Amino acid sequence: MKYKLTDETITYYGRTLHRIQALKDFSDIKAGDLGGWIESEGNLNQEGNCWVADEAKVFHEARISDNARVFEDAQVFGMAVVCENAQISGNAQVSGDAWIFDNAQIAGDADIYGSVEIYGSAEIRSGHIR
Repeated sequence: MKYKLTDETITYYGRTLHRIQALKDFSDIKAGDLGGWIESEGNLNQEGNCWVADEAKVFHEARISDNARVFEDAQVFGMAVVCENAQISGNAQVSGDAWIFDNAQIAGDADIYGSVEIYGSAEIRSGHIR
């Protein structure tokens, strides 16, 4: 296991989210580092270098895997999937059935929702995409 759910919790949109803590060194994360907030271990894969950091929140059935990163104040929820080398940051929100993968970057105030796929070297920093 690379991380654990801590006892530190918040209630967010009626869901209990747990702060995560790294259990071992990987990528630029060191054992003991505190991460962001997830609802359950189903939200963040224990394999790869994926991570949720800062005040970012991942909940509902959303999944983060591979080398993907969610950080700053970003939110990923619904059935959204963020994988490969994708990054979600800023105040961005990814939800619904959205798939963000490859080297895509979603940042700023971008709002990605519905059944959309964003991939390649796409960079989205504002606006609503569905």
